[in-house]
Parts: sequence; structure tokens; C-alpha cells
Amino acid sequence: MPEPIVMCWSGGKDSALALDALSRQPEHQVVALLTTVTAGYDRISMHGVRRSLLSRQTDSIGLPLREVEIPAKASNEIYEANMAVAFGEYQSQGIRKVAFGDIFLEDLREYRQRQLAACGLECLFPIWQRDTSELVEEFISSGFRGVTACVDPRRLDESFVGREIDRDFVAALPSDVDPCGENGEFHSFVYDGPMFDHEITFSRGEVVQRDSFLFCDLLSGEKPIPARS
Repeated sequence: MPEPIVMCWSGGKDSALALDALSRQPEHQVVALLTTVTAGYDRISMHGVRRSLLSRQTDSIGLPLREVEIPAKASNEIYEANMAVAFGEYQSQGIRKVAFGDIFLEDLREYRQRQLAACGLECLFPIWQRDTSELVEEFISSGFRGVTACVDPRRLDESFVGREIDRDFVAALPSDVDPCGENGEFHSFVYDGPMFDHEITFSRGEVVQRDSFLFCDLLSGEKPIPARS
């Protein structure tokens, strides 16, 4: 019998790639997705994607979603305490491992391992140390579709916000920006892909700057989004 796994889900490209990788491992079965949501804003923490789109996304994927609310500008202690409640519940249900979409940041990997060990859990990193140029090409060629929801303006200008993640996007990235945005250069929202039952339709709203990041407000809607290069 495959081992049940919980996936820490951001709604973005790397989470989707990690989930896809786990789906090809017969020894593992993802049974739930876990996402941090910022209270008051009703958006995925860091990515700024609306909760309504998150719900539609996970419904299309077909996995139950557990949302952990944290206050805006929460301290690390509050974040860890709120996450520990969810981790403890999973541990009591017999879950022993939680998967993440991290790729090469060693300090983040070690932090997650310490955090989960305190809750009696282990970490899985399905795409760890994969070449990020190869990963983004795999994302595109496998039929995933996503857009940037948030960019760091210190690394990318406003033209990259709300942009389709395709080969033109990758080619336009400055040479010092990681193709997967692993250093925090950008965050994304995936709206279609191999594990989706149906495409998530939405439109692009205004671009706003908040907490030193540029966010494209992605809005629920019935019309397919237009291409943007």
C-alpha cells in the first residue's frame, strides 16, 4: 500500500511540479493539500492569490485542502504555532511525511526539517536539486499553464507581473534571475495541467505594490484569460 503524504501547496509552479513528481511514485499517495492563507486578505500567503481561486484550483485537482490562517505580517513564532496545529492533526491521523516544492535552498530545507521533526513528521522534497532550467521546461512541455502572481521589483520589472509562464517568459528573464524564481524573484498561480480536471478561468486585475512586492490581482471569471507576452 502506498504511504499517505500531505503536500504543502502554494498554488504555484513548483508545488505543481512536486505534486506531479509524487504522482509517479507508487510508494507515495498524496491525500491532502496544506496551504497558508493570510487572514483579513483571504489570499495565499506570499503569492497573494485569492482564496476563491485556491478553492477552485484544488477542486479541479481533486484533493482535500486544509487552510492554515495566519495574521498579516505574522511573526515566525505565530506561523510555526499555527502550522504545528495542522501538522499535529495529520500526525495523529497516521501521516508521517509532508512534501514541499523546494529546489535548492539549503537553509529553507533545514528549517522545514527542524519544524516538522518537532511535530513528529518527516519532509519529502520531490524535486530537490533538479536543474531549474530543466524544471521550467518540464512545466511548459508537460502541459502545465501558469502566470506570475507576484514579482520582486528589485529583480524584475512590472512587465513580468501577471505574465504567462511560457518559453517567451523564460527567454526574457534577466540572466541573474533563476528560471523557477527559487530565490524569491517571482511567485506563480497554476491554472491548468496534467492533474487538473478542468482549466481554472480568471482575468487579470490591477497591479499593486505591497510590502516591497508587485502583485497582479487575479480575479475569478468565466472567460479564458488573454495571452500576454
